[in-house]
Amino acid sequence: MNAPARIHKTPAGVTLGPLDLIAEGAARNFVLQIGEAYFHGFAVRLGGEVRGYVDRCPHAGLPLAQTLDEYLTPSGDLIACSWHGALFAPETGACVGGPCVGARLTPWPLEVREGMIVTA
Repeated sequence: MNAPARIHKTPAGVTLGPLDLIAEGAARNFVLQIGEAYFHGFAVRLGGEVRGYVDRCPHAGLPLAQTLDEYLTPSGDLIACSWHGALFAPETGACVGGPCVGARLTPWPLEVREGMIVTA
């Protein structure tokens, strides 16, 4: 039996839940089934905004977190790949340390509408 296909984009207008689903300075994993395929992404809450990224390290090609929702460093100021230690700026997804400096996480467009996190 083949594994379900993974996709790296979502349609706009999908409501993920209330902004309060993600604590300030924290991240949360989202898996969406779209047709026969699955999208794996995560969102980081920064103030009243969220930044979304596809859950795939640009260097290793693996999901970043080995433990559900643990995408940030202990200080909460950077996104970390738990497999090989690459560090990414949560505001831009740019790699700022580790083996893939200069690479970026793939953005997942999200916005907050009336207190709800929605794909854009």
